Amino acid sequence: MMDENTALYTDDASMDIPESFRLATYSYELPPDLIAQKPSPERDRSRLLHLNRRTGAVAHHLFAELPGLLRPSDVLVLNETKVIPAFLQGKKTTGGRVELLVTDPGEMFGPGEFHAVRTCITKSSKPIKPGSRILVGNGVELECIHAVGPGRIQVRFPVTESMLLNFLEEHGKPPLPPYIHTAKRDEALDRCRYQTIYGRVAGSVAAPTAGLHFSEKLLKELEGMGILVARIILHVGPGTFLPVRTQDVRLHTMESEYFEISDETARNITRAAREGRRVIAVGSTSTRALETAVSEDCHICPGKGKTSLFILPGYRFKIVKGIITNFHLPESTLLMLVCALGGTDRVLSAYRQAVHQKYRFYSYGDASLIAE
Repeated sequence: MMDENTALYTDDASMDIPESFRLATYSYELPPDLIAQKPSPERDRSRLLHLNRRTGAVAHHLFAELPGLLRPSDVLVLNETKVIPAFLQGKKTTGGRVELLVTDPGEMFGPGEFHAVRTCITKSSKPIKPGSRILVGNGVELECIHAVGPGRIQVRFPVTESMLLNFLEEHGKPPLPPYIHTAKRDEALDRCRYQTIYGRVAGSVAAPTAGLHFSEKLLKELEGMGILVARIILHVGPGTFLPVRTQDVRLHTMESEYFEISDETARNITRAAREGRRVIAVGSTSTRALETAVSEDCHICPGKGKTSLFILPGYRFKIVKGIITNFHLPESTLLMLVCALGGTDRVLSAYRQAVHQKYRFYSYGDASLIAE
């Protein structure tokens, strides 16, 4: 019987899929010891690989050297979302351990005085039954209302909508990705470093990791050389952790994520693009928000909305000319986006060089700049 981890095509059938849409195209070998388990001692002292989109040339730098790789006319687009400590560890009243990731902690569902109810991704030895109680912290009870899908339940919290973020601040932990070991961690360090220095609006359950490398000093240096630093919001949802399970990647569905772009930011980016200046997105989140909000004539539409944009090789970028981003998991939608901008062969070649040079990979790892 086929389970949820089984590919939807046999190997023979997958050969009929065009190579650029074949999941295996985006695979690469990564030694486990290159998966960063903690951040670099200083934010801007991480390494930075520069891949030239036009020539394919690769150069190696420190992130603090970013000003020398950008132009004074560039626009740098940051995502101001803040990570919510939405990861909860608890146990059933029967004693079994439970882990919960609150998927949409930043949204308000109903008036502030209503009891908070949220969908959670669960991990437990046995399925959690409706009506079950989950104990977190010092015996605080949550209630499972019902299952909403494989590994997902609706949970009633013992606080009102208006107090949910306070509850998570007190009882939750930073929602680190599953490839980061959670045993014996310095939670205070993670609360600080799994957050950008410019995060302003709480709403994400994963960090926009490209932004983790920026220090106050570096941002001031970039602005001092004339670079326009524009700011948008996209709240990163749990879909960032979900693997692609179809051999034809075109069949994968992205989970939608909330974003907003102010009038001022939209005007500034639109003007810059029409003047021929480069728009450099900091991270896949900024990239997807901008490419969702832009029209064919390079006009950024301000406002609020949701995006489920899936960017694959063959996509024609309308506004983004470069990206700063971390090194992503094999066969992930994030890697596919990077390949769409930088070229699949060039990006995967750069990744092989990064492995050879022992760059640190994934959320707490090093960064890359893909631009001309």
